Amino acid sequence: MSDTKVDIPAEATAVGGYEATAGTVLAITPREEQLTFHQALKTHTKAIAWSAYVSVGVIMLAFDPQLLGNLYAITQFATDFGQLVDGEYVISAAWQTGLSMGNPVGQVVGAMFAAYPMEWYGRKKTFGACVLLTGGLVFIQFFARSLQVLLVGELLGGLVLGMYVVIAPAYASEVCPTSLRGHMTSFVNLCFVIGQLLGNGVTNGTSSLDDHWAYSLPFAIQWVWIVVLLPGLLFVPESPWWLVRRGDLEGAKKSLTRLSSSAVDIDSSLDYIVHTDRLECELEHGSTYLDCFKKENLRQTEVSTGVYCTQVLSGIYLINYGTYFFEQAGLATADAFNMAVGFLAVGFVATVASWWVMLHVGRRTIYVYGLAVLAALQIVIGILDCVPGRPSGAIWAESVLMIIWNGIYDLTIGPICFVLLSECSATRVRSKTIALATMAQGVLGIVMTVAIPYMINPGEANMQGKLGFFFGGLAFLCLVWAYLRVPETKGRSYEELDILFARNVPARKFKNYVIEPANTEVEK
Repeated sequence: MSDTKVDIPAEATAVGGYEATAGTVLAITPREEQLTFHQALKTHTKAIAWSAYVSVGVIMLAFDPQLLGNLYAITQFATDFGQLVDGEYVISAAWQTGLSMGNPVGQVVGAMFAAYPMEWYGRKKTFGACVLLTGGLVFIQFFARSLQVLLVGELLGGLVLGMYVVIAPAYASEVCPTSLRGHMTSFVNLCFVIGQLLGNGVTNGTSSLDDHWAYSLPFAIQWVWIVVLLPGLLFVPESPWWLVRRGDLEGAKKSLTRLSSSAVDIDSSLDYIVHTDRLECELEHGSTYLDCFKKENLRQTEVSTGVYCTQVLSGIYLINYGTYFFEQAGLATADAFNMAVGFLAVGFVATVASWWVMLHVGRRTIYVYGLAVLAALQIVIGILDCVPGRPSGAIWAESVLMIIWNGIYDLTIGPICFVLLSECSATRVRSKTIALATMAQGVLGIVMTVAIPYMINPGEANMQGKLGFFFGGLAFLCLVWAYLRVPETKGRSYEELDILFARNVPARKFKNYVIEPANTEVEK
């Protein structure tokens, strides 16, 4: 372990997360923090495994809204819960909106309040409580025989499920070394895809049933996650960072030992956590949510919030209505379910592939080019929907392009968003910035949850593939913003990024900007 003083330029001490009273920042770097990606895989296998275990909660979070969105396309569910419109049973847009509200509302509330039990009781106990509560609330959904009861189950369930999206990345970032944190944080996106894929697969398998099991069985499947998670709840290693904050250094050392191989210098790692936590406490002492909007932090708050909100604005919430969207676009019910499964299978493969892309391509490049392709695909889908008579070829072309769209999304802006979210947030208010970004994304999710049913429901706007124009236009606006505002963060430390933001370096110049010790920075 090496203890060195890193000089921070004068203008960075007053902004970008540094107090003016300190002209330096302590950098204590243990060996494992300098490991390559492949070396870290070998020495921190157990940390990866436990991080993946806790991330199963995100799979549950994604499974529920995907399941609900697909139920609208199941004949038996519409018959038992819907109303007759033009000779066909449908769930009204108003009820679709209400039922689907639980998940985005849960993300907003979870982002606001999950930090408190995590800080008071630890990551382990908070996660365990959420798992037990989820298992109990599924009973309401399983036995619901009216929309009113189902609404209660979805709203209460969503409040608990929304906490998983805060717990999982926080736990991953605290148990994995730096070289793995980007990949394990972006693993959250893969868990979303897995949950959505399983939701499509389950409803595809039960859609042909002609009794209540067509929808009751998918709800019951949620207990499988509880059964899988219960045996490990008592054995989850607590976050060593949380234990250090509680003053339990011996417990933190034991946790580090359980999370690492024998090749890791545990004492060095513990010293690093102690000193880094002390520095972060000094930087964040007295900070509030309002500090995120102060001049010195505003740009970083904007970028962190913008990359997360772009996910919603580019059309990702259509995934929750995948089967219903394909059905309303003109495909037969069986074909719609098959397309929805293929839709997310492609997303799964693309998310895994994104990990390789992140090792070789810059964050800004991935984000900007990916968003450009997404906007173009949405516009093409809208144009195809305007073909006179909407021949079957055009309908299938729209559906295939939606699958390609999802693959590009999960290769680019889907996973890279979570990396940029943590790397662009200001050091002094990082946790609060991430919480604000999550809340903003959740609020937009609520807006889309209200709007999308009205846009695709045959009894309302019935836009079908013309939704491509709507989301393509929004994605194009996001593209313009991203080109101007999203910087290149690959290979930069948090301190370097704070300095670059403090000097108001244009986003396009982050990659080649050289930080010299005596204010002699130059652009390569």
